[in-house]
Amino acid sequence: MRDDQRQRLEALNEKLMDVFFAEAEPDNWPGGEVLPKDMDSQTRGDRYWCKKNAAATLSLCLRTITVIDASRRRLPDGAASQNGEALDAGETSDSVDKEIDAVEKEAARLMAKLQKKGMHPQA
Repeated sequence: MRDDQRQRLEALNEKLMDVFFAEAEPDNWPGGEVLPKDMDSQTRGDRYWCKKNAAATLSLCLRTITVIDASRRRLPDGAASQNGEALDAGETSDSVDKEIDAVEKEAARLMAKLQKKGMHPQA
């Protein structure tokens, strides 16, 4: 990835995080202080959609962060590096798998945190 592309991706990620913070704010969801049992189905559905949209935006943010981080570790020949040393194809695959696992764990941690605050799409 070229430096200008990485910079554009970083700027995009900052915008996406701003959007996520606005979408994840319960005060911005339809229904406000109304209990779910007192909402009509349209309001309840709109509220659910807002929660899902916030979760999708966060997922997109995490994916852009993964791409940015991976691009920083690439050598000109396309092989990933750790501590400045080139890796062979098997090590690169293992590295990517570990990175994916780490990002998935971080996403699960963030979703659990949101769920505790009542901001999870399934809440």
